[in-house]
Amino acid sequence: MFVDDLQKFFSVYPSPDFPGFSVGIPYKEAVIEFCGEVNQLAQSIDAANTIIRRPSDGKLIGYNTDCEAAITAIEDALVRAHRCTNGKTSLNSPLKDKLFVLVGAGGAGRALAFGAKSRGAHVVVFDIDFDRAKSLACAVSGEVRNFEELAKFQPEKGAILANATPLGMQPSTTRIPVSEASLADYELVFDSVYTPKKTILLKEAETAGAIIVSGVEMFLRQAIGQFNLFTERQAPEELMREIIWDKF
Repeated sequence: MFVDDLQKFFSVYPSPDFPGFSVGIPYKEAVIEFCGEVNQLAQSIDAANTIIRRPSDGKLIGYNTDCEAAITAIEDALVRAHRCTNGKTSLNSPLKDKLFVLVGAGGAGRALAFGAKSRGAHVVVFDIDFDRAKSLACAVSGEVRNFEELAKFQPEKGAILANATPLGMQPSTTRIPVSEASLADYELVFDSVYTPKKTILLKEAETAGAIIVSGVEMFLRQAIGQFNLFTERQAPEELMREIIWDKF
C-alpha cells in the first residue's frame, strides 16, 4: 500500500497482530526513524526493507535483505558465465576490482552500492539528486558523477551496470538510463525493475552481448531473506523460485 504519513501508519498498526512489515519504494530510507533498533547492515546502508516486531518488547527492528539479494544475484550470474568460459572458479568475488556503475541512489541503490563495496568493487554513482549521489559515493569510498554526464558516459570494458531507478517500469517502459552505444562495454547489466521481467534495458544489453540479471531475481532473493526473518525458519527456496518466476 502507498502511505501518505508513515508516523500515522505505524500508530495505526501498533498491535502484536502485525508482527512485521515488508517495505517497498519509496519508504526504505524513511522507515529507519520509526525503528527502535536497526540491524548493523541496514544501519550502514541507512535503508530497511524489512521490519520485525520483537515479541518480547514490541520494539520494531529494521533489516535489509535487498543488499545480499542483489549482489549475490549479480555474483552468481558472473560465476556461471566465467565457469562456462574457462571452467575455473575463484575464491574472490567476481566483483573484486570491477567498475560498478550505479544509477540511482535511493534505498535499492544504497543496498547495491554497499554490497558492491563489500565485494571490492569501485562504485561510481549517478543520481538526478547530485547531493544524494555524493553522499552515497562518500559512504562507499566511491565516485560521484553528474547525472547529465550519464548519456555520454563510456565505462571501461568489463564494467558492471546496475539500474536502481524506476526507468523501465510503467509508465517509462521505453526508456533506459544510459546510452545504447555504451552497453557493449558492460560485462553485466542488472536492473532492479522487475515488471516487466525483461525491461528494455535488459533487452538492449542482451543484444549488445552483456550478461543480464532481472530484478525478479533480486525480488526473489530478498523475499527468501524476509521469509527467514518473519518465520525464523528456512524458506522453501525452490518452491518460492518456481512460484515467483511463474508469476512474472
